[in-house]
Parts: sequence; structure tokens; C-alpha cells
Amino acid sequence: MTSFDITDPLSFLKEQMMETLRLVIDPELHINIIDLGLVYGIEIDDVKKLAKIEMTLSSQYCPMGESIVSAVKNCIEGHYDGYAATVELVWEPVWSYDNISDEGKRLLGM
Repeated sequence: MTSFDITDPLSFLKEQMMETLRLVIDPELHINIIDLGLVYGIEIDDVKKLAKIEMTLSSQYCPMGESIVSAVKNCIEGHYDGYAATVELVWEPVWSYDNISDEGKRLLGM
């Protein structure tokens, strides 16, 4: 997860968006995508009102990938009036169980 940067005027908004993305639940594991460690970062263009979410999936062949990407876009656009969202799927670094937060591991019984 990103950390708050006092020198970045958009840092608070990025943190808010990351928290909002906790509403997006992986349909197979029933855990939010933040605690699963699927979201690597958010870049914001405040002039264009664009949020670019960099994330991965648990595998390149994730059967629910399109659904998750769509939910991410809808979540940001539905909660941040005037903002459009794009999602860039990346495969490096490769997702692993090590990405899961302590809360996610607790919810998964790990």
C-alpha cells in the first residue's frame, strides 16, 4: 500500500481512493482487493480528473479478472464525482500470498 507523502498535494486523495477500493471484493476469495495486495498504486491527474490504478490479479488467467477491473473503475468513478478511472494490469512484480495483509490472512484463516 502507498504511504502518505506530505509533499504530494494529492497524497491524501490517493489514500482515500485506496480505502475506497476496499469496497471491491474478490468474487472468489471474498476478501477486498486491498487486503489481497492486488493494488500496487494510484496516480492522479487532478487537472484531467483521472485516476490511474496500477494493479495485478492473482494470476494472468484469473476468470474474474474483467469483473474485478470493471468493479475498480466503477468504484472510483462512483465515489469521486467527475473523476474517470483507468486500470493498468501489471504482472511484475508477480502477485503472491506474501502480498496479503495481516487482516487478509486473518480473514482467510492463514
